[in-house]
Amino acid sequence: MQRRLCAAILSLEAIAFGLSTPVLIAVAGVGVGTAVLIGVGLLVACVLVAGLLRFRWAYAVGWAVQVAAIAVGLEVRAMVFLGLVFLALWATAYFLGAKIERERAEWTATGNFPGAPRPD
Repeated sequence: MQRRLCAAILSLEAIAFGLSTPVLIAVAGVGVGTAVLIGVGLLVACVLVAGLLRFRWAYAVGWAVQVAAIAVGLEVRAMVFLGLVFLALWATAYFLGAKIERERAEWTATGNFPGAPRPD
C-alpha cells in the first residue's frame, strides 16, 4: 500500500512540475533552458522514482524530490507552498502506507481481521 500511495503522489507531482515549466518562464522570468531543466527534470525524476519504489532506497530519493520541490520556491514563491503541500502528501502516504502494511501483516499473522465474525 505504501508503494501505491507514494507512487500516486509522485505521479501527481510530476504533472504539477510539468505545468510549472511555463509558469517559471512567464511569471518568474526564468530563462527557457533553466525552466525546462527545473520543470521537466523534476517531472522525469518523479516518474523514475515512482517506478523504482520497489526498492527501499527509492523512498529516500522521493524525500529528496520533496526537498527539491520546495527549493523551486527560490525561483517562484508560490512553488514553496505547492512544495510544502506535496511534502505533506508524501509524508502522509509514506507513514500511513507503512502503517497499513504493518496492520495487514498483523491481521494475516493472527487471523484476526477487522469485521470478521468472531468464533463463539
